[in-house]
Amino acid sequence: MTKAARGSLLGIEQLRAEEIAGLLKLARRMNPQKTRPLLRGKRVLLLFYEPSTRTRSSFEIAATSLGAITTLVQSSGSSIEKGESLLDTGYTLHGLGADVIVIRHPNAGAPLLMAQHLDIPVINAGDGMHEHPSQALLDAYTIVRHKKALKGLHVAIIGDIYHSRVARSAIHLLSKFGAMITLCGPPEFLPEVAATLAPGLHITRTVEDAIRGVDVIMLLRVQKERLAGMKISLQDYIARYQVTMARLKLAKKDALLMHPGPIIRGLELTGEVADCPQSVIVEEVRNGVPVRMAILARALGRAR
Repeated sequence: MTKAARGSLLGIEQLRAEEIAGLLKLARRMNPQKTRPLLRGKRVLLLFYEPSTRTRSSFEIAATSLGAITTLVQSSGSSIEKGESLLDTGYTLHGLGADVIVIRHPNAGAPLLMAQHLDIPVINAGDGMHEHPSQALLDAYTIVRHKKALKGLHVAIIGDIYHSRVARSAIHLLSKFGAMITLCGPPEFLPEVAATLAPGLHITRTVEDAIRGVDVIMLLRVQKERLAGMKISLQDYIARYQVTMARLKLAKKDALLMHPGPIIRGLELTGEVADCPQSVIVEEVRNGVPVRMAILARALGRAR
């Protein structure tokens, strides 16, 4: 077993603040509307064991915008369905000429395992409940385009934090830059040791307290089946945690409203909130392309 190949992006936790800032700076130089042949002739393999719309599509658009060739492999319709192991799939794709593998997997640590056995970069597009580093980077990119800097910002993260890889990557990133973070959700959706995850992190059970005076509200997807499994009624969640326009007004007037998607109007937020001027939900999706262009350029040594 060896160290992960240079250029791999496996999580935010192990990145230095300087590396993150460098990726965000590189993303600002990327223009998806203007093809740059930085990765001409390179093969980007998209290996997705879970369904995805935003992440998969934006990685594909990012790769083609840099001149790369993309190939999508999904668990359905491939040898994965026949029981092929993760590593054997990786060896096969490497043998077929993949220069970088972008992987989404339901098990935490799957990208790391692959990266330790292959000599090409591996990019984590979401692994179980562990991390989703490219989402954290595009969210940070979106915030700094409005707020200029992350240091000193107060960010509220609301929803199913326990199961959210998005939340974990966001907490790691924001804490590295000195942001204050408040977590809010039903007790069943809050990590028991959340307060030890990062400095400047607090927990509240009241959404009004979480939102009051913040600079950024980051909502998380809430799955109805998980609510049912934890015996939390849909009506109770909506009454206690849904972001409405009245609750949004408790935040700063220029607060940003964010959501990694897919959003469920009428559950995590009202339709009015989703479409309000403070919402940057669509902008987050759009910003995913230049950020993932930067990630791919860095992975293949073309970050200039």
